[in-house]
Formats: sequence, structure tokens, C-alpha cells
Amino acid sequence: MRNENVKVAIWGFGAMGSGMAKMLLTKKGVDIVGVCDRNPERVGKSIYELLGVERGSRPEVIINENIDEVISEKSCDICLTATDSFTAKAFPRLKHVLEKKINVISTAEEMSYPKAQSPELAAELDKIAKENGVTILGTGINPGLIMDLLVVVLTGCMTDVTEIEAKRVNSLSPFGHAVMEEQGVGITVDAFNKGVEDGSLAGHVGFAESINMIADAIGWDVQKIETQMKPIVTTVDRKSPHGFAAAGNVAGVNMTGQGFVDGEVKINMIHPQQIEPEMEGTFTGDYITLKGSPEVNMNIKPEVEGGLGTIAMCVNMIPQVINAEPGLKTMLDLPVPRAIMGDMRSFVK
Repeated sequence: MRNENVKVAIWGFGAMGSGMAKMLLTKKGVDIVGVCDRNPERVGKSIYELLGVERGSRPEVIINENIDEVISEKSCDICLTATDSFTAKAFPRLKHVLEKKINVISTAEEMSYPKAQSPELAAELDKIAKENGVTILGTGINPGLIMDLLVVVLTGCMTDVTEIEAKRVNSLSPFGHAVMEEQGVGITVDAFNKGVEDGSLAGHVGFAESINMIADAIGWDVQKIETQMKPIVTTVDRKSPHGFAAAGNVAGVNMTGQGFVDGEVKINMIHPQQIEPEMEGTFTGDYITLKGSPEVNMNIKPEVEGGLGTIAMCVNMIPQVINAEPGLKTMLDLPVPRAIMGDMRSFVK
């Protein structure tokens, strides 16, 4: 076991970044050495004060809006970045950290399998990471685990796979403002339809990534992906920590997607997500149905909570990323995720 604690920096201290910090503070053998965030309500404040956690004998960590005052070359083992959903938007930040010779875990959904939609940027990140001797991974609960890696693992007990369905009925309530905007929470149905038409509403980001991850893992060649977005309209006022939808407005989005192999739909994605779903009788769950031999049916009820799940995936993958060969990795490339209940240093080679 190494002597020094694992040193972690965090870029983005919203719902996900602050949640990762809170989780890290419960673990042994790891220190948070710096946090960057632009929100004026957070800048200059102690992370312990914001999290409501006793500092004890730990060094103070003050939130800084300037990343170059938070990290310098090799100043920490890894930086957790929780700032964007899209590879193109995240790219400048990711490049910046990699060039400081620091490993990176990104929550950006497209970064879970970036070659699906941004092959040039994926190749560039791989090159930058290798040149600097570090590793970069995109992960989260979904994409990252529930609708892709878990599907892949379950196919391992099959002699033949003919069709795949992954369904996640989930709550958006734990997520922050960025996700609320991407899903259209709180807007009118007209505004939702307009947002779908002009591309300003993202809905769930990750179907292309999950479908390609599954297909590449089992050797299917996906020629085409189609996705659909429909509004989930609430009949009652719904309020979550970071979102509000008045009766008659949009509480979330029903996303569906299909991956075509040899002209047929072989991978089906069904993903209705909304704030406070139980208020109108929707109960969450994760379901995987694999047709073939033998058939596999998995049900998790209620869903694995998205916010905590994403936080845990990012923190729990820290040792695997530090241990990995340099370059851009996906969840297919690294040892399977597992909870870290012992000293984090013992997981690092």
C-alpha cells in the first residue's frame, strides 16, 4: 500500500461535484486538495462550511474560480470534472487538466463513449492523455452502468443474443439546474416541442453512447440510431430541490432510442425521467431484457438513484483510473466498478 493519501481535485461544485466531495470525506486514504467552481455564491467559501461537514484536522479547502490556482503540474493524482454533458463543451477543460499531467474522471454523458459522436475529439483526448502519461474516463450511473455496462455484463452468460431492451424509469429530482434545463423541466408543452425541433432541448444525453458501447462490446455493427423525445406533462405542481413544474407544464421527458443492426432494431432504449414521479403514481425501476439463449430478465425496483449513483461511480472508479495505462478509457476497458469500503490507498497499485 502506498504511503501517501490519494490526492483529488474537483472541478464543478454543483449537485454532483459537492456530492463527490461529501462521499470522499467519508473515505480513508484520500484527501481533497482543491476545488474549482465559478458560482459567485460558492467562490471564496470553505467546502466544509458549504457541505455542513466538520473539518476536524483536515487542511482547509477554499473554493477558487481559477483552475490554475487549484491545480498545477502533477499537484494531485486525479481531477473529478462535473461541469458539462457534451464532449465538445467539456473538451477544453479536460485538455487543460490532462496537460497538467493529472488523471481525469468526467461526468459528461457523451464522454462515457466519446467515439460514438465525437471520434476526432476522442482521438485527440487519447493522444493528449498518452503524451502526458495520464488516463481519462467518462462515467456515471447512466451512461456508464445501468443501461450499458450492466447490459454487457449480463450478456456474458448467454450463448446467443438476438435482442436487447434496457429500460430506466427514473427520477430527476436529485439533479441540478443543468439537467433541469436539458430535460425541459418546468417549461410549457409548446416550448418543449419547439426545443425538440430546434435542438435546444437535449433530453437524456447518452443513448448513442450506450448503444455503441453495447454493440462494440458484443460485436454488433450498428448502422443507424434513432431517438425520440416526448414531454411528460404533470397535472399537479411538482417541486424538486433544483426544479419546479406547474400543473400543465413539463415535468420531464420520455426518451426512446433504437440501434439498428442489419436493418433491424436490435437494441431498444426506453427512458422516461421526471421530477417527483411518485406524485402521479409512477414508480421508478431499472429493467434489462435480453432475448436469446438463455433469456435474461433483470429488475431493480426502485431505480438506482441517479444522483448518488453517479457520485459513487465517479469516486469508486478513482483507483482503476490511476492504475490504468495512459490514454482515453471507457467502462469496457477498466476493471469492474466496486464500492471502496477500505483504505483507498490499498486499491492503488
